[in-house]
Amino acid sequence: MFNIKEKGSTVQKEIVAGLTTFFTMSYIIVVNPIILQDAGVPFEMSFIATVIATIVGTLIMGLFANYPIAIAPAMGLNAYFAYSVVQAHKGLTYETAFAAVFVAGVLFVLLSLTPLRTKLIEVIPSNLKNAITAGIGLFIAFIGLRMSGLVVDHPSNLVALGNLHSPSVVLTLIGLAITLVCLALNVNGALFIGMLGTGIIATLMGKLSFNKGIVAVPKLPEQLAVTHPVDAFQDVVQFGLYAVVFSFLLVTLFDTTGTVLGVAKQAKLMDGDHLPRGERTILADSVATLVGSIFGTSPTSAYIESASGVATGGRTGLTAVVVALLFAASAFFSPLVSAVSGLSAITAPALIVVGSLMMGHVANIKWDRIDEAFPAFLVILSMPLTSSIATGIALGFVSYPLMKLFKGEGKNVHPLVYVFSLLFLFQLVFLPH
Repeated sequence: MFNIKEKGSTVQKEIVAGLTTFFTMSYIIVVNPIILQDAGVPFEMSFIATVIATIVGTLIMGLFANYPIAIAPAMGLNAYFAYSVVQAHKGLTYETAFAAVFVAGVLFVLLSLTPLRTKLIEVIPSNLKNAITAGIGLFIAFIGLRMSGLVVDHPSNLVALGNLHSPSVVLTLIGLAITLVCLALNVNGALFIGMLGTGIIATLMGKLSFNKGIVAVPKLPEQLAVTHPVDAFQDVVQFGLYAVVFSFLLVTLFDTTGTVLGVAKQAKLMDGDHLPRGERTILADSVATLVGSIFGTSPTSAYIESASGVATGGRTGLTAVVVALLFAASAFFSPLVSAVSGLSAITAPALIVVGSLMMGHVANIKWDRIDEAFPAFLVILSMPLTSSIATGIALGFVSYPLMKLFKGEGKNVHPLVYVFSLLFLFQLVFLPH
């Protein structure tokens, strides 16, 4: 069903890859409800909604698209939902805000059923595709460094080296050493072994405990966030949430497209510049966003942490199915998942190593041509510095056609690139981030 042998993988590799991806992204189960609480969303509602949206999107990605990529509520979009939408609009309830997410989800599903879904992936210039992969690599590595405390805030320089004596940093360095040694020795499942070893050491050091137990029965929400689809559209019109819907739609579309391209390139699943079954990856995310809005969570996206599973050997949708099953189980093991995901030193080494692996794609960028090199450079630079994949892609889309026009090669740029360049320019200048 998954063509595991054809992809050069094994069932064992796929399962280990699923475990690795799950543990590197399991923090979302806890972090997403905490952020949405600031918008007034009950923790129990967003917790179950996070799990349901992740299961739905990831299962479609695994069973229908056959890619080792997980779908879950997007970090960044949840903050945008809580602070730039709900808190910034006086009198706006989280139910009404979810109506905007629902409408964006409906439009996203309709968009994913049109030829534009595959055309979008195809028209992204080759250099920008390589830059997106490398930029995501830097972004992942920066997340790992920041989570672990290896990099900290600085009042003047924004970032600085953290305290190398802190337990979190020491554990991260130990995990990094275990992972790198396993990689150097070509040990299968090196990233997962590194996480497991770090977890055992953390437990022995008393930094990882299970005081809240291991198993807990999940509580289903008493009501849905969106109960009447027609009312959702009416709420968007009544409160004038058009810009919110546009932002959700544009950012989610390109977040997913960029991540899928980056991970697929890393896994060598691309057919030249073409992504097989690319339209199915967009459909997986759009349906997850739609379902998530109904149960009570912000828009979903393909997760960059999926690259950690790919680095472990995941090549097919079986990896995604394993992730989905683990998220289903996590609903019953929330104390255990909360304890593990709460200690960033366990997952940070995997993110740092994956970032280094993805950076290799810079070798494929035409650095000797400024009209190709500078847009790629902007993508790579801006993703980690703005903490946004979509912003990096936006700057690449805006600068690429401009450079080509100045170079006198404007005719070589696909018309869709100009269209999205204008859309991104509008979004960057006039809409909140």
